[in-house]
Order: sequence, then structure tokens, then C-alpha cells
Amino acid sequence: MPEDSGHNKNKGFLRRFLDLPTDSIPKTIFVAVSVCLVASMIVSAAAVSLRPLQEVNKLKDKQINILQVAGLYDPQADVVEAFSVFEPQVLELETGKFTDQFDAATFDDRAAASDPALSVALTDDPASIGRKSKYVTVYLLRKDDGSLDKVVLPIHGYGLWSTLYGFISLEANGNDIYGLQFYSHGETPGLGAEVDNPRWKSLWKGKKLADDSGELLITVAKTAPAQGEDFHVDALAGATLTTVGVDNLVRFWMGEAGFAPFLENLKAGEI
Repeated sequence: MPEDSGHNKNKGFLRRFLDLPTDSIPKTIFVAVSVCLVASMIVSAAAVSLRPLQEVNKLKDKQINILQVAGLYDPQADVVEAFSVFEPQVLELETGKFTDQFDAATFDDRAAASDPALSVALTDDPASIGRKSKYVTVYLLRKDDGSLDKVVLPIHGYGLWSTLYGFISLEANGNDIYGLQFYSHGETPGLGAEVDNPRWKSLWKGKKLADDSGELLITVAKTAPAQGEDFHVDALAGATLTTVGVDNLVRFWMGEAGFAPFLENLKAGEI
């Protein structure tokens, strides 16, 4: 027995480890750690290699949503080619004018909103977004003669469980709504997620933002405002807080803190 003990001590660490029973604690821990390390490396490699494809798909989805909200989406058509009819411009919200400070093809609105140098913290924040980018990308759609047909504006704000990101398209007069839809949110399926219901989205077409005096009246609620149905979109059934969130975010972005300066320039023919 002493001879065996001495013999084992003369063995190297690796040899002693290999001689352990298969179900021993050290071997079990070693196998578990090894599997975790290999799996994590595979997942990391896949994430890195797939990132370019994910970015392409993300951009394509955004372009599809812009085409849809402008009434131009054709599932059979090439998305990139169809989207080429739009003229993207980076807009400075405060002045309501376009800027060439950024490349509209690559400017990231959502990243800018979290950049202290490109955004401002909000104290009056009905849309519950915290910070607002000073610059956003808008999309102009022109007719064959070069005159403006529609504008597509990005909007976002908090609902019940999530921030809803979407677009609103307006006619060239800057007041008549052509469409509204969201491309990203985490609202409750069957309730707040009904913002994706085609029937509800169709209610926006033809509604007006403001009256002839310029007062913002668009409302998402159960009952129409005193000014009438032209300014009213029905609330989402059973989703009161999501409805309030959509109402708040639309009114915020269409108001003075959002696109109002741009819409005023649009109505004045300066766009």
C-alpha cells in the first residue's frame, strides 16, 4: 500500500486527473466548464459573423415600414429600389430646417437621442422619452414634377410596457395625416399590441393635426373632441394606457417641442 501511494505521488497532475473515475467531482466540473467555454465561443463567433446581416435586415425592415406608411409598399418589389424614391434629410428640430452637418444615409436618430452632445434632457416630457435628439431623419416623397407629395416623420414614446417607435406620414400641406404605424414595441398582445391592427391603422388616414388657426387638436380617445371627427382616432379597446401613450407621443411630436417648426416651414412653402 505504501508503494502504491508513493507511485501515485510520482505521477504528473494530468496523469492523476485522467486516472480519476469518470463520475468524479473534478472531472464533472472540468467537463461542465469546458462545454460552457466552447458554447460561449460559438455563440460569440456567430453573433459577430451575423451582425452585418442583422444590420441589413434591420435597415430593410425600417425601409419597409416607411414604404407602408406612405402607401407604397409592394411585397413583390425590391425594397431597396422601391425605397430609392424617398429623399432622406436630417432635420434640426429647433429651427425646422434641414442641415448638412450629418449624412442622412447613415445618421442614427436613436443613438443621437442618447448622446448628450446631440440631445437635450426633457423636463416637460408627456411622451416619457427622457431625452430628445436635436436632429432627426425625415423622408420626403416627391411627385414626378419635383413638387412635394408626402413627408414621413419618425415618432416614439412610451406606452404601457414599452417605448413605441414608428412613423407618421403627412400630405404635402403638413396637416392631413396619410398614415401612422409602429415598427417596434412591447405592448400586450391582443390589447396594446392592436396598434399593429390594419383596421386601427386605417383610422388615421384623412385625419387632421390642427384646425385652420393652427391649434393642435389631433386626439386618440374613446370620444371625439368638440371640434369633431376630423381630429379624432378611436382608442384601442381594452388598452387605456397604451392609448394614452400614443395620444401623448403623437401630440408631443406634432407640437412645438417636435415637428411644429418644420411643419410651419412646410406650410410656408420653404421646404
